[in-house]
Amino acid sequence: MASLYKDYRARTHSMTNLNNALSTRLDQLTATGHQQLLCGGLKGIEKESLRISKDGFIAQTPHPKALGAALTHPYITTDYSEALIELITPPFADVKDSLDYLQSIHQFVYEHLDNEILLGASMPCGINGDESIPIAEYGPSNVGKMKHVYRHGLWHRYGRTMQSIAGIHFNYSVPEALWPVLRQQENSPLDQEAFKDDAYFGLIRNFQRMGWLILYLFGASPAICKNFFNSRPALMAQFEEFDNGTLYHPYATSLRMSDIGYKSKNQANLKIDYNSIDGYVSSLSAAINTPYPDYEKIGTVVDGQYRQLNCNILQIENEFYSTMRPKQIARSGEKPTMALKRRGVRYIEMRSLDLDLFNPIGIDEDKARFIEALLLTCLLQDSPKTSNQEHQVNNANQLAVANFGRKPGLELDKGQQKIPLRNWATEILVSMQPVCAILDQGDAAKPYSAALAKQQLVVENPDLTASARMLEQMTQLRQPYARFALNASAEHEQYFKRNKLDKANTQRFIEMTATSLAKQQEIESKEQIPFDDFLQQYFSQS
Repeated sequence: MASLYKDYRARTHSMTNLNNALSTRLDQLTATGHQQLLCGGLKGIEKESLRISKDGFIAQTPHPKALGAALTHPYITTDYSEALIELITPPFADVKDSLDYLQSIHQFVYEHLDNEILLGASMPCGINGDESIPIAEYGPSNVGKMKHVYRHGLWHRYGRTMQSIAGIHFNYSVPEALWPVLRQQENSPLDQEAFKDDAYFGLIRNFQRMGWLILYLFGASPAICKNFFNSRPALMAQFEEFDNGTLYHPYATSLRMSDIGYKSKNQANLKIDYNSIDGYVSSLSAAINTPYPDYEKIGTVVDGQYRQLNCNILQIENEFYSTMRPKQIARSGEKPTMALKRRGVRYIEMRSLDLDLFNPIGIDEDKARFIEALLLTCLLQDSPKTSNQEHQVNNANQLAVANFGRKPGLELDKGQQKIPLRNWATEILVSMQPVCAILDQGDAAKPYSAALAKQQLVVENPDLTASARMLEQMTQLRQPYARFALNASAEHEQYFKRNKLDKANTQRFIEMTATSLAKQQEIESKEQIPFDDFLQQYFSQS
């Protein structure tokens, strides 16, 4: 790996002042012997997967009761669709524990799928019209109704097909012991909570600048089924035909993260402020409270039935699509923006990761360690406030990499100049080296540096990316995307049949299932106020 860095420096002659603030923050930590405080941040994973029949069509069956109540189970729930299962791990200091837990949930789920499997790819196939995607149900309680009506609103606004795309969210919280040390060494006038919030938003801004790297390295959705476009056929003209059933971009990395994904014109014009927590809460709240003419045409209640929660630009915070969200755990009935306003940022949620079709649980240890090191690098670097112009540049870079990331000579906009993707990627990886070395201390295997070295090879050779490997194998096997994804998913099923969950953990999940069902029953047994009043109370929080 060292020779690759040497070659890169020789090519560019201009690696001066690399990541000045990284050296400032990190050098100060190292000088005072506090660098180990970077270790042990909490990592949690949320993984979505479509339940599909053995012939590849989206499951029309309800969420299996043996998996518990989607409304109340902490680790097994549903996302948009009744068929879009979401598996959630608790946060762990060692990402290996997070992955082991994700493995256990998969093992338990596979024990209770009745002649169905989980689609191991991000982009859906087996769609038989928009209404073949069943909207998730959460029961008759007000909170259950709200979740269902919100999803109905997404259907009317964007179509159901868009909502069936699956991904992985990587949750990360900076080690708590690091905050007072950073604040002290920077002699910050902010109190502890304000300093922490400010630093988290700095991390987010830097990720918005550099997050395209995740799409290049780990994007795994370069092709898409033609039936994905049944509800929006005009979009098909943007793509080349791979075969009779598949469209693609030859150099795409992550079509999931392109503008055919979870996007809309009105969201593209939103100016959400990432320069401070107050600005973020204020701008997001404004979008939730601002009527939007196209959505007013849909109506809120029509013939006595709710079509959406409201007619505003966003129904609720979750509707806003972003690659990373600042998060605080919301209390029962509390709006996410209010949770942030009252208690600050607790962790960040990185949302730009495709499912890895080559891995039964969709993510591996090298990838997770690389992401942790990248997020810490984003924290340690200087992070200027973002202008609207820079925000547009960041979005344009992301779209360029999503659609054409492996294109030879592709250039991105960095500051006021164009830079080859390969050069910028290597520059980022160079800046991650000292962070990986710190995270590796005490481990002879040096797993973080090994993960970094692996990704440098992928930067040097785009054919090693997951997106390129998928297209190469589809070509060699002469398989359309749907068949390739279904075959890989069937192999995952066989893997879990061979590797069953032990009795102790099985019993633990059975008990969680029972607890979740009892909790939902308890919620529904309580007297409910009229749903209109419930929504009014919810949205009036301030």
